[in-house]
Amino acid sequence: MSMKTVCVLGSPRAEGNRAFVAKHFCNAAEKLGAEVRTLALNNLQYRGCQGCWACKTKADACILKDDLSEVLEAVREADVLVMASPVYAGEVSSQLNGFIDRTFCYVVPDYLINQKKTRLAPGQAVVLVLTQAHPDEEVFADIFPRYEFFFKNYIGFDESYLTSGLRSA
Repeated sequence: MSMKTVCVLGSPRAEGNRAFVAKHFCNAAEKLGAEVRTLALNNLQYRGCQGCWACKTKADACILKDDLSEVLEAVREADVLVMASPVYAGEVSSQLNGFIDRTFCYVVPDYLINQKKTRLAPGQAVVLVLTQAHPDEEVFADIFPRYEFFFKNYIGFDESYLTSGLRSA
């Protein structure tokens, strides 16, 4: 069985720097035998999390039925999640942020007291590809630690990695 990698492109620019870096990562994964699926969020029609808590009280998945449903299911089955985004106003893009909000459906209902906080299988890894135009790479250095904490401690990814350094135009 091959490793499954899902690459979520969170930029409005399909051929931007972050897509370039993510593509190289995914090409390397494919050469190692991984099955790679790339999804461009900007091409999808979806809403952010509605805070309805139905994923905690009525279902074990997000109940919204839109283009993001397929992405969330693909991530549920993936071994590696690659998220690529430009840094806009000191944060990931609104496209990626909307996706991240919807990953709340992976969190178990009693996550505040439950040792196992996620519905995802153990052993998954997340790779965050960030690019920014600011010349000082440290200006927005807080982004990765925040998302690393969230994805490790709530969503349940065992490993996390940051790829950055290129600048957006």
